[in-house]
Amino acid sequence: MAKKRTFISFDYDHDNDLKNLLIGQAKNSDSPFEIMDMSIKETIDSNWKAKARSRIKGCDVVVVICGMYTNKATGVSAELKIAEEERIPYFLLYGRSTEKCVKPIGAKSIDKMYKWTWDNLKALIGGSR
Repeated sequence: MAKKRTFISFDYDHDNDLKNLLIGQAKNSDSPFEIMDMSIKETIDSNWKAKARSRIKGCDVVVVICGMYTNKATGVSAELKIAEEERIPYFLLYGRSTEKCVKPIGAKSIDKMYKWTWDNLKALIGGSR
């Protein structure tokens, strides 16, 4: 089975460590996903959004890592909106088990934040949501 091409959306200012953990999990021998591209740290303007759109369109799924300040990360909300517009499936991952994590402003009220475990991650990448 081909690995799912995955885009990671996360808060650059607070959750870079979480992005690195997810990249590490993608390298596991039984990983059902590979990281193709991830968020771009640039000023949010039309050019930035065009680059993000291109990268998101090339992926099968978007993983939104939610941390303590994700609701203030405008880039995460913009990437989530692009995923919705391009009809790329996404899910929200609860990034920090010992902290209160929040959804991005652009998330729907019905979007659930899933616990980050290896079994959950594999199921979510596979479409179980």
